[in-house]
Amino acid sequence: MSKQIPQPSIFEGIQAYVDAVTCGEIDDPVTLFAAKTLRGDYVAGLHVRDACARHLRDLEHGADRGLVWDLQAVHRAIGYFREVLCLNGGEYEGEPFNPNPWQCFVIGSLHGWRARDGYRRFRVAYVETAKGSGKSPLAAGMGLYGLTADGEARAEVYAAATKKDQAMILFRDAVAMVDQSPLLNDRIEKSGRGEKVWNLAYPAAGSFFRPISADDGQSGPRPHTALLDEIHEHKSRTVVEMMRAGTKNRRQALIFMITNSGVNKTSVCWEYHEYGCRVSAGLVEDDSFFAFICGIDEGDDPFKDESCWPKANPSLQFGREGEENGGVPGYKYLREQVTEAKGMPGKESTVRRLNFCQWVEAASPWIGADVWLGCKDDPVDDALLEDRRAWGGLDLSSTQDLTAFTLIFEPVEHDPFWRTRAWFWLPGDGLHEKAERDRVPYLAWRDAGHLIALPGRAINKLAVLHQLHQIAGLYDIQGIAYDRWRIEDLNSLMGNEGVSLPNLEPFGQGFKDMGPAIDELERRLLDRELKHEGNPVLTWCAANAITNSDPAGNRKIAKDKATGRVDGIVALTMATGLASREPAKEESVYEQRGVLLF
Repeated sequence: MSKQIPQPSIFEGIQAYVDAVTCGEIDDPVTLFAAKTLRGDYVAGLHVRDACARHLRDLEHGADRGLVWDLQAVHRAIGYFREVLCLNGGEYEGEPFNPNPWQCFVIGSLHGWRARDGYRRFRVAYVETAKGSGKSPLAAGMGLYGLTADGEARAEVYAAATKKDQAMILFRDAVAMVDQSPLLNDRIEKSGRGEKVWNLAYPAAGSFFRPISADDGQSGPRPHTALLDEIHEHKSRTVVEMMRAGTKNRRQALIFMITNSGVNKTSVCWEYHEYGCRVSAGLVEDDSFFAFICGIDEGDDPFKDESCWPKANPSLQFGREGEENGGVPGYKYLREQVTEAKGMPGKESTVRRLNFCQWVEAASPWIGADVWLGCKDDPVDDALLEDRRAWGGLDLSSTQDLTAFTLIFEPVEHDPFWRTRAWFWLPGDGLHEKAERDRVPYLAWRDAGHLIALPGRAINKLAVLHQLHQIAGLYDIQGIAYDRWRIEDLNSLMGNEGVSLPNLEPFGQGFKDMGPAIDELERRLLDRELKHEGNPVLTWCAANAITNSDPAGNRKIAKDKATGRVDGIVALTMATGLASREPAKEESVYEQRGVLLF
């Protein structure tokens, strides 16, 4: 058992700690995987690289948010897999479960990261890999650890699915692992025999492990560990929410979801996929959510280039010594799949999805994370914005949704960038429930000043109007673009209150008006002519934005296809479009030479 080491923050920067890990001075398999992946020793796709970068960021800055890296807990959990668990099936029957590096990254991350109170940091984990990568035995092992070694009295562990037959698949893996392990077989009592075992009991802690389906969920499960298999097959959120609702009274419960890629971007699986991508990339900050999402990168073609295969099949590059075929599922198997798909076009989409993690019908976000984060800058002082012309975009909500207002400030000689600033409003009542539903940290955003929570259950348009009026008094606003939808309420309030906003201008939401605005905002982002302050609400909106195109190639933001709110990016696009209609400010001839006196 490894001794707990000092926190990485005592080193002279995170790089010193990483160097100590990579040279073998410190045994930290999680950080080692992250470092080797980011320097290219391991082949990994974008979202896995993002997860690794997130781990290193948290080592450097997590203590500021109350996060603790407990290396002793990492070694205890990984040691359990190595010393207690045995694999089952085929050539691996009875072999010790020696997790390969990517599995160590997942196991170690989920058990090593702690909150300041000592309990588990990550409460929800989403793992997406190609078929046959070893995620099912990983999940079964996580369940057995939660049953016997996680220090939870009367732990309830479930293998959950929409149907009992599906739940039994993962549960049978766990039963077989118990049968193969002398240490577990002597301590765990089974109810039922053979294929009909339905319960694993651990009397020493009064704990149990059993399968459960949506039809069984009326008894109120209170899981310490819930294992959810093949999320892409879940047609609704029923099972996920059933498990999550039961964890509220558990100190360190874990929802552990595993899946292949899917085809339905309106599914619960797609929601978690997209959310996990944003969290890993740093677009959304959620310290309780962990994601390990495998997949090939944009531009990769697995039917032409085998070198990208390990990005979706992480175990492929970690085969046993002397294995020419690679790790599971093996190059031979994948070559057979690709050959069949080339000969049977009807099989192509299935192979791309199951074997190479391609969401074959998924839409891509308009603004990539690397583009958006590449334009992030520290918040600027108001002095930098003085005497600069500004244009606004206003996206009003109905009653309970997000209202967004953005300003963009034109470049000046001493600061040659477009600058943007954003404000957001939501009703304050029920904000916690809204955060749970939308899976974003509204409360944290409110407390940090990024979101204004107004009293009541509906948006207070009068309060929004007065705050807009105050903002307008601070800057040289040339005009404010608005969506015609719901503007009449604001016009009525302005008339009643005797309050005005500068140069309100309607801005169409169709291809005609939005097309040029989207093109210009995209150009400024790609050329890094625009700088934003990293407002997490605006960043979230940017990550959610998806566009539609007409036959001429003009684009508009497709709110109906977005996976979350896009109001902030709509407001920024309108502000950009309005500003691009204005000629650049020219210096007066009198300012250049002064007034001539005759």
